[in-house]
Amino acid sequence: MERFDVTLLSRIQFAFVISFHIIFPSFTIGLAAWLATIEAVHYATGNSVYRRVFDFWLRVFSIAFGMGVVTGIVMAFQFGTNWSSLADKAGAIQGPLLGYETFTAFLLEATFLGVVLFARDRVPPWFYLLSCILVSVGTLFSSFWILANNSWMQVPVGHTMVDGRFVPDDWMKITLGEVQLTRWPHMVLACFLTTGMSVIATASWWLLRGRHVAEAMVSLHWALGLVAVLIPIQLFVGHLTGVIVHDHQPEKFAAIEARFHTQKPASEVLLSWPDAPTGKNLFAIEVPKLGSFIANGNWDARERGLDAFPPNDRPPVLIPFFGFRLMVAMGLVLLAVSWTGVVLMWRHVLEHARWFQWIALISFPAGFVAVLSGWFTAEVGRQPWVVYGVLRTSDAVTPSLGTWDVAFSLAAYVLVYLVIYSFGLYYIFRLLRDGPRDFATPRNGSPNRPMSLAAAAGE
Repeated sequence: MERFDVTLLSRIQFAFVISFHIIFPSFTIGLAAWLATIEAVHYATGNSVYRRVFDFWLRVFSIAFGMGVVTGIVMAFQFGTNWSSLADKAGAIQGPLLGYETFTAFLLEATFLGVVLFARDRVPPWFYLLSCILVSVGTLFSSFWILANNSWMQVPVGHTMVDGRFVPDDWMKITLGEVQLTRWPHMVLACFLTTGMSVIATASWWLLRGRHVAEAMVSLHWALGLVAVLIPIQLFVGHLTGVIVHDHQPEKFAAIEARFHTQKPASEVLLSWPDAPTGKNLFAIEVPKLGSFIANGNWDARERGLDAFPPNDRPPVLIPFFGFRLMVAMGLVLLAVSWTGVVLMWRHVLEHARWFQWIALISFPAGFVAVLSGWFTAEVGRQPWVVYGVLRTSDAVTPSLGTWDVAFSLAAYVLVYLVIYSFGLYYIFRLLRDGPRDFATPRNGSPNRPMSLAAAAGE
């Protein structure tokens, strides 16, 4: 019972910390690319509206980036405090991957973020734009190495076992294998969509308040177009990720589908309340044969249920089942909002469509919810393994760790994060509420006046 408590509390602690941390990278990865794009357009056109939009989101980026770094460092501590057995057994693979993130991503981001934040008037415009691009490239490097580590834990490849430890023997499989090259684009697209929806919602808020109209219209035009193009691609890449799960993690796939029993053909449960103890779906809404077609492209294919696996190898069902459906639902929200906005933009009524602006504002959390629910689906669905099929979560916890040790550290994390998040989110809210400054200083050092709405929107 002691070991179960320690394992469960350690899992809750790691889930708590990473859930709060992932909010910021999922925002700043996309925001870095957004800043590079806006600065490129400003460099090419000299349009002062783009400069004001850039300056505004740069202030938001600086706060979100700082909070992401702080929460990420705290998260890494737990590999030594709570998961030392995992670090001991898998350190030869996980250590280099996390180290590569530092050498490639952190150094690149830290170096050129200093230029972006403090040196606009000290470097040539072309170098400032290059710095923005390199900051964005650094965030992508960071996500690549983190996803490489997680993808290896999901589907461990490219290693051999020596004295009970994982030893890498093929780094190409670990870093550039099929699983990584599917899951990483899925995460990057999720980050871009999260940022795009944040920009859309913020610009809609400005329009509803009748403030910063020129900046709002520029933001809406760019962000709506971006999200409208990316969301269909994301849905396709998400399907490919599902195929990876189906082929490599069949227990997780069965849990996501709440398929308690093997079926041929398999139905698709759209919504229900999975009752794991009885192995039934209560109040189920399902479509016959659709499950076989989604998984195999064959209407009559046999699909394994949870009963095909040993009971101690089965993951929980509720979180993967509802997490996956919540993620898909948020994707459909992004699809509906972006495509509706593009239609209104083409009809030149976007500025006056207050009903749409309210919908876009309310949809602000959709990207964040999708990222979190997708992450919960992936991580909880992997249980009871920390390295899938090879190392159980219960065997990865620090042996000497006591229940009260973890309970105390979890309480401390909750308290500290409440303080950090309260101040950080409040300040970001203040920035979003105040919006861009009325004037921006261009390259020649003289203030620009805001442009007309038609000029700002490119009409």
